[in-house]
Amino acid sequence: MEVIHKIGRRKTAVARVYVSEGSGNITINKKDLNTYFPTGTLQYKVKQPLTLTENVENFDIKVNVYGGGITGQAEAIRLAISRAMCEIDAENRTVLKPEGLLTRDPRMVERKKFGQKKARKKFQFSKR
Repeated sequence: MEVIHKIGRRKTAVARVYVSEGSGNITINKKDLNTYFPTGTLQYKVKQPLTLTENVENFDIKVNVYGGGITGQAEAIRLAISRAMCEIDAENRTVLKPEGLLTRDPRMVERKKFGQKKARKKFQFSKR
């Protein structure tokens, strides 16, 4: 099996994932998964497509991720890994699709408007 390259995005985070056969090592920006994402929740999000398809110990994954916060990065990695699992085996799609792991979350930060404090918040109006 050659190396499979996929891209995942979430908010402003972009993750490039390289999947190859191996023993289950996940490297993110040249760091181990547990050091890059110290919380169990984020580690679970990254590993979710692998556990659902029962491939935790079968593949080595190298990830380059930039932009956004840590939650957005974790979800971008999750989308990229899910896409890679579908390319490896088409039957994985039937497992991942109902969980919503193949859908790119379209929500982005709304821009700040001119003459306002934030995107929706207005300046306080005081009548004297």
